[in-house]
Amino acid sequence: MQADPTPIVWVLTDGKAGDEVQCLGVAERLGVTPEIRRIAPRKPFAWLMPRGPIDPREAPDRPGSPIRPPFPDIIIASGRRAIAYVRAVKKASNGATFTVILKDPRTGAGSADFLWVAEHDRLRGENVLVTTTSPHGLAPQRLEAARRAPPAAIAALPAPRAAVLVGGDSRHHRFRPEDIARFAEGLEALARSGVALMGSRSRRTSPALDAAVAAVFARHGGWWWDGSGENPYVALLAHADAIVTTADSTNMIGEATASGAPILVFEPHGGHGKLAKFLESLKRQGMVHHFEGRLEGERYAPVDSTQVIADAVRQRWLMHRQQLRLA
Repeated sequence: MQADPTPIVWVLTDGKAGDEVQCLGVAERLGVTPEIRRIAPRKPFAWLMPRGPIDPREAPDRPGSPIRPPFPDIIIASGRRAIAYVRAVKKASNGATFTVILKDPRTGAGSADFLWVAEHDRLRGENVLVTTTSPHGLAPQRLEAARRAPPAAIAALPAPRAAVLVGGDSRHHRFRPEDIARFAEGLEALARSGVALMGSRSRRTSPALDAAVAAVFARHGGWWWDGSGENPYVALLAHADAIVTTADSTNMIGEATASGAPILVFEPHGGHGKLAKFLESLKRQGMVHHFEGRLEGERYAPVDSTQVIADAVRQRWLMHRQQLRLA
């Protein structure tokens, strides 16, 4: 039996980390090392996206263009600014490149050959795949490797262990002083109950939030990543009996479901309707619980939406490839 061909893949974004990580996660599950292409449209072109044209300076025939040929078999893109470039590649390749968009492009299901959207988005269509959680780079093999080789600081902590993943202010959430105090009090109660704390900050964690969490960890012998060296994010998820995470990042919560550990979500001021639907869906499935300073919930089968998405992309691309051959 002949093996499926290995596609040449581009990952196309404007460099936003969250978008690029999702695209890379899908590409890696396809078994390829993708070529990363980053667009940088100037004003006013950036203002007109996703519906407007690409920046002419970045057209396929221009020197140094991020979408210069030879064109790939598959392009995986995400982010508002990337949508026009996906259309441009499709046209310039005479339809040969199979186009994939992750997240709702706001331009309809006809924007690409295949689209993935989260359950809380409205877009639906024959070529649209819907999952509860987002794609990411946490393959089961990565988590298993982390379980086999825990950092010394984590291995020294007694069970049960709670991984504390702290975000910060976002477009829809704000950590007011009372939120910081409430979160610290919850962590204090969790530690007093006999749960060992281990955790990490993010780039959005404010100094005040960081200091409040670090103080709780210090009082109870927890391990709080000091920011030096590589972020122990994967190791934290791999060795957690429970995961405490802030509600400002759907990606962070979605990635936590790959561990199979119950997720306790702390919600600061703010919120958004889509986020609320996302959390409610995970709560109905028994994965997410409101953080009240205590352990709740049971382990569940780890969620791997990334592989589901990658499998669908490969299947659709093979069909597309066959259609090109017949044409």
